Amino acid sequence: MNEFLVIKEQGSFAVGGTVLKHPGEYDNSQFAGWGKSVEQGQSFHADHAVVDYQLPVNAHKMPLIFIHGYGQSARSWQTTPDGREGFNTLMLRRGFGTYLIDLPGRGRAGRTTAQMELKPLADEQFWFDIFRIGQWPHFNKGVQFPTDSAALEQFFRQMTPDISTHSMEPVLSSINALMNKIGQGIVVTHSAGGYPGWMAGIQNSNVRAIVSYEPGGYVFPEDEVPNPMPSLTGTLSGTGVPMAEFMKLTKIPIVLYFGDYIPEEVTDKLGSENWRVRLQMGRKFVETINRYGGNATLIELPKIGIYGNTHFPMSDLNNVVIADLLSEWIKEKGINNK
Repeated sequence: MNEFLVIKEQGSFAVGGTVLKHPGEYDNSQFAGWGKSVEQGQSFHADHAVVDYQLPVNAHKMPLIFIHGYGQSARSWQTTPDGREGFNTLMLRRGFGTYLIDLPGRGRAGRTTAQMELKPLADEQFWFDIFRIGQWPHFNKGVQFPTDSAALEQFFRQMTPDISTHSMEPVLSSINALMNKIGQGIVVTHSAGGYPGWMAGIQNSNVRAIVSYEPGGYVFPEDEVPNPMPSLTGTLSGTGVPMAEFMKLTKIPIVLYFGDYIPEEVTDKLGSENWRVRLQMGRKFVETINRYGGNATLIELPKIGIYGNTHFPMSDLNNVVIADLLSEWIKEKGINNK
């Protein structure tokens, strides 16, 4: 049984966002009906992020800021699908303050200026494959994802629609607003959260390190973007940024982690193909960072003897081992001593 975890402070707040204002003067004598409104003279706050935070007693100097991936919310960093402690709690026990973000249009940050029609889209078996849990209906051999039906049920129910404007601007403005509010910290990203993590490192000097679990996209100097990489799930291209901006990423420690079941050669499997090119582009990203004097590392878990991890290493059965790697990396880089 785990020891008690003592929290000094916790809470929730919104950051970033926009405000729409309708012209005219508000008339508080009019009633259009519940769920309806006479918009004249009224405002609409939207496109913000929602942040939960917890600060343990005697916390390390720099907290962890968690950014989720596609189809996910802050829940992916919380309790695992089979009910074990998630990364949020594991890192709190190691003395780190934590900030968990629901990006604009996700989870509890669902108040959006986007106009769209939401339809139920049956896609769960597709994501089972993409996330390298297995090849539906079979789990990968030796997989670290819990294979009981109850855990899979919980996993499917943690997915959330993206009802955002699909613009990077509100995402980055929210992350910047958070970093300006809390000060220096370590950004921890997952999957599609990888790209905004790199941009946050470029745009905000309070980002003192970046940890990225299987990032989906990368930035490069605008004259050194690698050739696009085609795959079964589409062509992956890097994003070019001015050299002066890219150089900011060479000033902070960076680590990338990739799990298992990622081949070197082209395959006809969705998950394998999707992450084959992202791993290869990640190698080019790290090489470019270090060629310009940076401090980046890419860790392929099977190559250090850790097997069976899916696209969600932070909630796999061995997530304590994954958390230990993160703790050791932060200590090795002396990040909290700076």
